[in-house]
Amino acid sequence: MNRSALAVAIFFIAASLAVPANAEDVTIGTLKISAPWARATPKGAAVGGGYMTITNTGTAPDRLIGGATGISSRFELHEMSMDNGVMKMRELAQGLEIKPGQKVELKPGGYHVMFMGLKEQLMQGQTIKATLQFEKAGKVDVSFAIQGVGAQSPGNAGGHSGGMKH
Repeated sequence: MNRSALAVAIFFIAASLAVPANAEDVTIGTLKISAPWARATPKGAAVGGGYMTITNTGTAPDRLIGGATGISSRFELHEMSMDNGVMKMRELAQGLEIKPGQKVELKPGGYHVMFMGLKEQLMQGQTIKATLQFEKAGKVDVSFAIQGVGAQSPGNAGGHSGGMKH
């Protein structure tokens, strides 16, 4: 192998290692949980946000009603919405329904998971384990891939966005 071919090979290997790892898709019953991810947090932050896509391939609705993780004292489901030009966030006390054939995206600025009472900083490049609790399908373990502080999607290592912080 000549020098330029070797340099190209090394470049591509290094580039592939630099791509953030995406969490594995998980299936429980007729529900598919895709690309769970969370944003890195600043040192000392008390809360963090988690996101994913949930697809219901079945014929009956189900509901994400909660979860748990060792990195926070509470795991809550929230929704952000606009109310008279003001962004508001509220907890979904009844959980989040996923209708038959529906794909629900938990993303910044919409539905999301809140890791409340963080016990440690969420660091870009790491993963955190959590258990999701569904009303009918039961419990399933997932891993959230930690992206950048301002990431907007699971593949976006991200810098700062102008969005609301919680």
